[in-house]
Amino acid sequence: DGKAVALLAVRDPLRSDSVAALQRLHKAGYRLVMLTGDNPTTANAIAKEAGIDEVIAGVLPDGKAEAIKRLQSEGRQVAMVGDGINDAPALAQADVGIAMGGGSDVAIETAAITLMRHSLMGVADALAISRATLRNMKQNLLGAFIYNSIGIPVAAGILWPFTGTLLNPVVAGAAMALSSITVVSNANRLLRFKPKE
Repeated sequence: DGKAVALLAVRDPLRSDSVAALQRLHKAGYRLVMLTGDNPTTANAIAKEAGIDEVIAGVLPDGKAEAIKRLQSEGRQVAMVGDGINDAPALAQADVGIAMGGGSDVAIETAAITLMRHSLMGVADALAISRATLRNMKQNLLGAFIYNSIGIPVAAGILWPFTGTLLNPVVAGAAMALSSITVVSNANRLLRFKPKE
């Protein structure tokens, strides 16, 4: 009769932890864009289910790098997550390329970060650790700046005209060692860092 009597649709289900990972990224303030070669209807359905902000679908591998450039030209910092050969140009173009564990060798070599597990939770964890590291570096720089802005003038004799006090070189050396220990101890706090779920 020329009439359709059945329709069969097949799709890969979302991983159970993917939606939770994307929610964590949203909560951390990231804007989520799906960049895929899949058709727009399929991509939009998955994006709606996963809570993705924007969909760029039906894109060829070279077009992915162009889409990244376009996002960057809008002033955005772009992190690209991928696992295949077709993602390599976009991973190279992005400000930060993140390859999923078990991905192609080309993607892994192109990316700045390679995750050990094939889960979007790893992306959320990596970005949380990077923010904590940056915060720790700023704390260390501030501490060193305060220490040096006080310690160097005192060591140079700024108190001599007022109090007749000079800093003993042994005390200055001990204070410098204490400053280094403080910076290293603060940095070591990252060893106990656990990303918030």
